[in-house]
Amino acid sequence: MKLGFAIVFCILISLITLTIIRGSQSLPAQSFWRTGYVTLSISMFILFIVGMIFGHKMPTEVAKIVSFVGNSYVIIFVYLAISLLLLDTILAINFFAKFAPNGLANFRFWWMMVSFAIIAIVMIIGNYNFNNPKTVSLTIQSDKPLQGKIMKIVAVSDLHLGFSIDKQRLKSFVKMINDQHPDLVLMAGDITDRSIEPVIRQNMREELSQIHSTLGVFAINGNHEHYAEQMNATENYLKSAGITFLKDSVAMVNQSFYIVGRDDRTNGNRQSLSTLVQGIQSNLPIILLDHQPHQLEEAEMNGIDLQFSGHTHEGQFFPGNLLVKRMFEIGHGYLKKGTTHYFVSSGLGIWGPQYRIGTQSEIVVIDFKY
Repeated sequence: MKLGFAIVFCILISLITLTIIRGSQSLPAQSFWRTGYVTLSISMFILFIVGMIFGHKMPTEVAKIVSFVGNSYVIIFVYLAISLLLLDTILAINFFAKFAPNGLANFRFWWMMVSFAIIAIVMIIGNYNFNNPKTVSLTIQSDKPLQGKIMKIVAVSDLHLGFSIDKQRLKSFVKMINDQHPDLVLMAGDITDRSIEPVIRQNMREELSQIHSTLGVFAINGNHEHYAEQMNATENYLKSAGITFLKDSVAMVNQSFYIVGRDDRTNGNRQSLSTLVQGIQSNLPIILLDHQPHQLEEAEMNGIDLQFSGHTHEGQFFPGNLLVKRMFEIGHGYLKKGTTHYFVSSGLGIWGPQYRIGTQSEIVVIDFKY
């Protein structure tokens, strides 16, 4: 794990360094533009590293600023790298085709200026999208013998609570959930971002305990819960807020359906789904919470009516959404396989940069008929 992180970090440093160098070469030497570009790029990247490593130890307001500025550089870097790749492609074509024999110095400068402008506009729109979550509504009916009941489920994932997604943001999330007047609330992992310390420091228990539903609030681990200071830190905190935490366990609700909560697949020793469903009444509806949407056929083989997952964030921002589509059978949205319904949420919160470009933050409202 540590070796893998070190390799990824070295590759990232190399790519960022290359991007800074190539970008500076497109700006006039010894100019305000080049000096400002290099200084700002290095400063923002340093803030990104500082926020990643020390953010949970900082005062919340300081950490929010450091994190926002540093994480924003991730977006700038990705889009600037794409822009410079296109620019180098044009320069390579000109080297052979000579369509601009006198060179493209002015063209390179204005290419950079236009790129900066486009990136700025895209980021403004992306931040607006993140700050205005959508409500996704759908109706699902169990294929098992019907009891003549209908239940409103509000399902969320990937809140990533901490210093970036703070208590004030959580308050707005809770309002969105309660405004739906749910019968059941499901939280499919990555509820905390990594460290539990900023969550405790801001007393987020106060807001979490205000989530109202007729049949309860149920939560599971995501991969980020496994990064906390202690393995059960998030679990214990959510329980103290009145939330039922399922970790490789099953709850029967209202004597009429089951909720199965799996530990995240980060735990290589988690129980198999077939083990978890042993002994339960297979004629009753079964709802599965499993953070990462891998091996969907397991749910179908084990008589699950509805699986709700998150984790993918739908790539968070373009072109990440295109990569997610190739990585998962379903990276976002609804799918039915056999008699099993699946929904993979793009998440209500977000990890890292607070931008949704080509994706959306969302809560999912399901009218479940059974």
